[in-house]
Amino acid sequence: MNHIYLHEIMDCLVELLEVKDSYTKGHSTRVADMSCDFAKELGVSDELYEIIHLAAHLHDIGKVGIPDGVLNKGEPLTDEEWLLIKEHPRTGYNVLKKSASLSDIAEVVLYHHERFDGKGYPIGLKGQEIPFASRIISICDSLDAMTTARPYRSAMTWEDALVEVQKNAGSQFDPELVKRLGDLPDYWQQSDDKIIAKHQIL
Repeated sequence: MNHIYLHEIMDCLVELLEVKDSYTKGHSTRVADMSCDFAKELGVSDELYEIIHLAAHLHDIGKVGIPDGVLNKGEPLTDEEWLLIKEHPRTGYNVLKKSASLSDIAEVVLYHHERFDGKGYPIGLKGQEIPFASRIISICDSLDAMTTARPYRSAMTWEDALVEVQKNAGSQFDPELVKRLGDLPDYWQQSDDKIIAKHQIL
C-alpha cells in the first residue's frame, strides 16, 4: 500500500482515539517524534524507520476498546481496571492486523509493553524476542508518560525520568538501547520546554 494512504489511515485512527482521550493524540505524536529521532540515531533502515514511525503513532490505538470511565479516571486504577488497560496492545493488534499492509505495524504495537526481563504484557516475551521497534517505542513511551502530567499525578522532571529509565535498564528496558540514548533526552527536554513556554504565552 502507498505510504501516503498508510499515513492517511494512521491519521484517521489517531483522530478516532482522540475522541475518547484527548491526552493520547499529543502523547502519540510525541512518542512518534522521539522514536523517529532515536531510530535515526541508531541508523535503522528506511523500511524499519517507517514501521517505527507508524507504529509509534498507533501504539495506543487499542485504547478505543477501554471504557471511558476507566481510560479517563482521575485516580489510581483498581486491579480489575488495570487488567482492562493491559488489554490495549492486543486490541490494537487485532484492529491493525485486519489490513495485510499493517501487519508489521500490528506486531510492533502488540509488543510495546513487553519488558526485557520477560515480565511485561500481553505475552511475556523476553530480551531479543521483543521486536527491535517495540523496544525503541517502549523507552520513548515511558519517558513521555513520566514527563507528562495526568489527573492523578504530577509530571516528573526529565532528569528524574531519565534516571528511572536508566535504573530499569536490563529489567524493563533493553540495556543497550538505554546506553544509546546519548544526548537525545536533553534535546527532547529542550523541545518540551519550548512547547510549554509557547502555551504559557498563548
